[in-house]
Amino acid sequence: MNILQKKYKEKVISEMMQKFAYKNTMSVPKITKVTVNTSFGKEIANKTSGEREKMQNLILNDIALIAGQKPTLVKSKKSIAGFKLREGLEIAAMVTLRKSRMWDFLERLIYISLPKSRDFKGLEPTSVDRGGNLNIGFREHINFPEIFTDKEKTIFGLQITVSTNAKDHNKGLELFKLLGFPIKEGKK
Repeated sequence: MNILQKKYKEKVISEMMQKFAYKNTMSVPKITKVTVNTSFGKEIANKTSGEREKMQNLILNDIALIAGQKPTLVKSKKSIAGFKLREGLEIAAMVTLRKSRMWDFLERLIYISLPKSRDFKGLEPTSVDRGGNLNIGFREHINFPEIFTDKEKTIFGLQITVSTNAKDHNKGLELFKLLGFPIKEGKK
């Protein structure tokens, strides 16, 4: 069990039960999964098939390093001429993390990657949606410690979604604050 998971079990559950008057520990919101997404549409739109495959492999390898698990490719569902997109073309990669890999990833995200990002002053409270899920966007994937900036040929963005089973924004926001996510204080 890692530090963040231990913190959730020992501290967060009891504080959430106190604040929201939960009667059972099983009713306290918890993190269910973390999804890491990236799109490589712009990078490979004007490339030949050989160049496209090489770029995809570079991006897939970087995501596998960041997430600790092999990503799956997402194919386009329909053709859009304005975007030079054909049906069935591989346009994105995603990874879904659960259990111990999820907790390990979140720990690296909170304590290393977010503080390392340029001009970071905290996550906005509006990053938590109405369902209590947190959405974080990175312009550059080189904020993660697994990526060596010297060897990088391409820099791409990532979207990270931390899904919870919280019922609303306030409960999700409180869960993330108690876990130690660097969320800015709202204006009062």
